[in-house]
Amino acid sequence: MPDDGRARRRAGTGLGLVLALVCAAVLLTALPHHDREGSGACAQRTVRSWAADTGLNAEFTRYGDEGTRADDWTGGDGTHSVRLPDGRVLWLFSDTYLGQVHGPPNPLGEWYSWREASAPLVRNSAVVMAPSGRLESTLPAPLFPDPAPNQWRWPVAARVEPRSPGSSEQVLRVLLWTRTAGVYPWIYGVPTATEVATLSLPDLRVEGIVRILGQERVPDPSRRVLFGTTAAVDGDWTYVFGGDDARAAARPVSHAYVARVPRGRLDQPAAWQYWDGSAWTSRPYPGAVLGDGQGAGVGSAFTVVSDAGTYVLFTMAAGTRGLTTVTSYWACAPTGPWHGPTRGFAPPLPQGEVAAYNPQAHPELDGDRLVLSYDVNWLDPSGAAANLSRNVSLYRPRFVTLRLTRG
Repeated sequence: MPDDGRARRRAGTGLGLVLALVCAAVLLTALPHHDREGSGACAQRTVRSWAADTGLNAEFTRYGDEGTRADDWTGGDGTHSVRLPDGRVLWLFSDTYLGQVHGPPNPLGEWYSWREASAPLVRNSAVVMAPSGRLESTLPAPLFPDPAPNQWRWPVAARVEPRSPGSSEQVLRVLLWTRTAGVYPWIYGVPTATEVATLSLPDLRVEGIVRILGQERVPDPSRRVLFGTTAAVDGDWTYVFGGDDARAAARPVSHAYVARVPRGRLDQPAAWQYWDGSAWTSRPYPGAVLGDGQGAGVGSAFTVVSDAGTYVLFTMAAGTRGLTTVTSYWACAPTGPWHGPTRGFAPPLPQGEVAAYNPQAHPELDGDRLVLSYDVNWLDPSGAAANLSRNVSLYRPRFVTLRLTRG
């Protein structure tokens, strides 16, 4: 639906999780959930048609522009979502602007809503959507505190699961990426660790955060793997996908990896098993399931959901088309082999030097539709802060509805 050190200050540019991936031309992925053409054995899936989801786009514009409180969400990226047992949907974001929105017009006379250049920027946030589909409130932000000086947490996939296997009590588990400030080419953070936060239900209180897999001992940061870009439940297992940041080191493509965890044990490091290229193992030395180092692969953020025996993977296309075009792969198992890329499509983008990134599927949303979001940001980091302030729509997710077909 839909990719590194920290080059910006906390109140600075507002470049979030996946702009890092875009500016490095990182590939990002997402997988659909339901069989839109009917059930059947595993077979190739491609995009038959797509259209802008005007309802969701308008709702995020309404909420972001409301700006009556200084601690509300007005823009963010790294878009993920999870449906809660009471019907609400929790939207998780990485770098997030808070504060108030003004206009239009902005001080330059342009017909855009705008925010003050001094608007607060936090590393993560969560926005609650009512069962009706109306965005209601922003939880106190940042929801997940920095683990240490010069480190921060970006939330990725989230799942509701039993507190422990067989338990009748449910909790929300949120996977987190810890990153550490670095220098070029790690201008958006050096990959550091995968963590899991446990939140109580229904009040969404953070109970604790557990480190699952540290990466500090991997000397080459481009080979460090962070898990949690997405999580797909299949039977008694939760499959957790991850990626490396190879593109930050100017390699052609990045790679996808997969782990699995018994349901109810996402917060238990010893319960995790990693695919090493031929078998599941408790040793955290995963083997890539997608990525040939040339023209096929993913980045460190993508979404995976099984679809009636077929896995369909949406990703930003390789090369310069990766700033505008979504393409896809398919497989019959999370471990592959993956086939593709297949035919792509170019979602709508606003005018200016902007890029699309981080396509993410949202199967939590009701209706017979596959909703895919993608984030939008200013392409040149040096001009991002000013442009994101003068036009707040540049740093918000956009949504499309897809229909899939066989072959």
